[in-house]
Amino acid sequence: MASLQDQLLQAGLVDQKKAKQISKDKRKQKKVAKKSAQPQIDETKLAAQKSQADKAARDRALNAQRNAAAQQKAIAAQIKQLVDNNRQPYSGETAYNFTFDKKVKTLYITDVLRDHLIAGRLMIVAQGERFELVPRVIAEKIAERNAGNVVKPTETAAVGNEDDPYADFQIPDDLMW
Repeated sequence: MASLQDQLLQAGLVDQKKAKQISKDKRKQKKVAKKSAQPQIDETKLAAQKSQADKAARDRALNAQRNAAAQQKAIAAQIKQLVDNNRQPYSGETAYNFTFDKKVKTLYITDVLRDHLIAGRLMIVAQGERFELVPRVIAEKIAERNAGNVVKPTETAAVGNEDDPYADFQIPDDLMW
């Protein structure tokens, strides 16, 4: 089987000189293509790889945000469940004042619950706009998840002054103003 070039020469469509010129040009093109193939970098391929890397980075960031939001929802659900299962019912006539978010809040409770709060056996936990009384152990578990929900107990021990003439007299915890 003869090549196409040989067939065209036999048919007389191409002369010998023109055939040699074409084969010579073909060899030059192959040689140039071989040399330039290695250093030549496909720009479209690089752009596609870069866009894929950017998309992957955006996807990772979006997934991280979604995971953080899901984690926050799970923590909020855990806190709600802990409070709902362990809250102490309260209603009374004695006002108990405490600070939450730099504001003074008041709960009306019984004297027994007030004594438990002062002793530290009960603590106040914020749940939305409401405040609930829960045992200290549960409040500590809630504080591990979100410390902003738990009302910090006030320090009853005041810093003493050496020149204070009333240093020997303690202020009772149940002093009402």
